[in-house]
Amino acid sequence: MTSTPILERLHGGLIVSCQAYPGEAMRDPRTMAQVADAALVGGAAGIRVQGIDDIRAVADLPVPIIGLWKDGDADVFITPTLEHAVAVADAGADIVAIDGTRRPRPDGRTLAETIVGLRAHSDALIMADCGSLDDAITAEAAGADIIGTTLSGYTGERPKGDGPDLELIGLIAARCTRPVVAEGRIHTPAHAAAAIAAGASAVCVGTAITHPATITSWFARSLAEARQ
Repeated sequence: MTSTPILERLHGGLIVSCQAYPGEAMRDPRTMAQVADAALVGGAAGIRVQGIDDIRAVADLPVPIIGLWKDGDADVFITPTLEHAVAVADAGADIVAIDGTRRPRPDGRTLAETIVGLRAHSDALIMADCGSLDDAITAEAAGADIIGTTLSGYTGERPKGDGPDLELIGLIAARCTRPVVAEGRIHTPAHAAAAIAAGASAVCVGTAITHPATITSWFARSLAEARQ
C-alpha cells in the first residue's frame, strides 16, 4: 500500500483498536487476531494493535494496520524510541503510531529526529499520538502523516472528560493539514459520529468494542446503581 491509498481507505472510516492489558485472559496474539477478524466483519476500515507479536499476527489482513509498542513506565511509553518505531515497521505495520507529544523521550531524540530516522528505514506512515494542539502543530511540522488525539487528557495539557475531546479535534482540524484521527474515550456510535462532525478524518475505537472487562463493568456498575 502506498501512502495515498492508505489514507484514502481510512478516510471517514472506523479504526478498531484490538488490545488487551498485561495479565488479562485475552492478552494473546492469536486472540487479538481473531478480534481483529471480527472487527473486519463488522465494517472496520483499519486495525490498531500493540506489540510486535500482535502486529505480525494481523499484518496480512486486507486493511491498513496501525502498529505501536507500549514499553516502559515513563510518561512517554507509546513506541517511545526510534528503535521501537523501527521494530514496529519491520513487524509489518502500514502505519507506525508513536508518542507525538513534546515531552522528553527515553533515547534523547526529538520527535522530529525520530521521524527522520524512521523515514530513512521504512516507507511506513507515521501517526503522532498527541495530547494538545501544540503537540499536533509540532508533530505536523516534524513530518507526521496522521495526527491522533490519543493522549488528550493524559499529559496535563487538556482536561480528561467522560467522552472524546471534540474541542481538540476541531482545533487540530482547523489548524493542521494532516488527517486527524479521533481517539480516546469514544464509547458510543454517537461519540464517533460527533468526532467526524468535529473535523476528524477517521475514528479509532478500542475499549468500547474490544475490551470485555471494561464493557462488563459499565453494565455491572449501572445495575449496582439501580439497586441502591
